[in-house]
Amino acid sequence: MEYNTEYREGLEELASHYKEILGLLDENPEREGLLKTPMRVAKAMQVLTRGYGMDPRKVLTDAIFKEDYDKMVIVKDIDVFSICEHHMLPFYGKAHVAYFPNKCITGLSKIVRVVDIFSHRLQVQERMTLQIRQCIEETLNPLGVMVVVEARHMCMQMRGVEAHNSITTTMEYSGVFNEESHREEFMKLIKHSTNNF
Repeated sequence: MEYNTEYREGLEELASHYKEILGLLDENPEREGLLKTPMRVAKAMQVLTRGYGMDPRKVLTDAIFKEDYDKMVIVKDIDVFSICEHHMLPFYGKAHVAYFPNKCITGLSKIVRVVDIFSHRLQVQERMTLQIRQCIEETLNPLGVMVVVEARHMCMQMRGVEAHNSITTTMEYSGVFNEESHREEFMKLIKHSTNNF
């Protein structure tokens, strides 16, 4: 997903802290290979946390259309790249979102944007899954929403237990998705996509 890169206030200060961190890691921040690293990291972190400056509800309300369609709408295989708030290491995977419209729909790309906004914050996967569901539910007032997120966590793969092949799956649902038949239908429709990352 492409955005215009406009860096936020505090970029220089952020870079100066990363320079300090390099020294604390017993590196020489003045050596050639690291001279520009603090600013590069500061810019990267601002991009990876760009979701703080965006309103996901406005994204949805900017593209709401009256429509009598009342069957399940699914947007699957949405790329997720986020930063775990516990170790500030990446986690990545796929999100799958479904909702049953209630006299209105939103642009399909807006669902992707909502996922992107919540993922570009310091996160835990469980809360992010809940936030996506709540945002769609509160903004569109659908008959039901279901969100499934599957991700690999670098904090588990690179450190700690070093569980290289583990995948974490989280799920949130409401409304008509409290009926098992609707959940099963959704899971069946995304099954070929799961674990494909």
